[in-house]
Amino acid sequence: MLAMDVVDTLRHRERLVEAELASEGRDEAMLESLRNIYASHGIAVSDAVLQQGVAALREGRFVYAPPARGPGTRWAYAYVNRGKWGKLLLALLVVAVMLFLGYDALVRAPHRTLVRNVGKVYAEVVAQSQDPSANLQADTLYGVATAAIAKGDDRAARTTLASLEALQATLSGSYTLRIATDTTGVWRVPDLNQDAANYYIIVEPIDRNGNNVAVTVTNEETGRSESVRRFGLRVSEATFEAIKADKLDDGIIQNDVFGEKRAGYLQPVYQFDTTGAAITSWD
Repeated sequence: MLAMDVVDTLRHRERLVEAELASEGRDEAMLESLRNIYASHGIAVSDAVLQQGVAALREGRFVYAPPARGPGTRWAYAYVNRGKWGKLLLALLVVAVMLFLGYDALVRAPHRTLVRNVGKVYAEVVAQSQDPSANLQADTLYGVATAAIAKGDDRAARTTLASLEALQATLSGSYTLRIATDTTGVWRVPDLNQDAANYYIIVEPIDRNGNNVAVTVTNEETGRSESVRRFGLRVSEATFEAIKADKLDDGIIQNDVFGEKRAGYLQPVYQFDTTGAAITSWD
């Protein structure tokens, strides 16, 4: 133990070691210096012990030599420093999880919802439809939507889904077209033929509860589709005059049901001859 202490003392006296170890002929001077160091601390150390310490220092005994770097030592260092690296890895894991959840919420979840809604609305349309033309439209829209999804074009798929939803809303609608009592009919001079006249009967969609409901109608004069609660259906001049006469007879239109729209069908069944063309304004 004293020899180890001597080595330790020599290590902490770097100048002494550098000066005295440079030559083997200076051992006596080093021993004398060591005697003085221990004597100043009141410690008696024999020359034999001092010589053992000097010899041990020269031979590199009691000196730790780190092992050569390799896979084993790297794993050992990593294990020893696991507290520091563990916190870093945990922080990286938390960030990765947050990024994944954010991506899933912002990108993948809306995409899954889109795919689910396209299939759901299409199935509902097919189940409701009693109209072959509605089935054809549904098949076409479903094909367009699924093709867009396969290409990763969710925007186009959402636009097509909106069309499917509009088709479903039209199919589910059920109402009676009643002839309006205030403004019953109008006639218009078309822009393309100033010598002709188009005749329209004004109708109002009424549901089973007696409420006036809004429906989507395409104005043949503008080409725009509008949601309206009253619109004009084009009829022949003879039909126009017959309804006019019915109203003028006693101020009441006896046969005021122009047509009926049943659930599962796209178009109403009309009680009067009409082309189905419509206008949404006439003032």
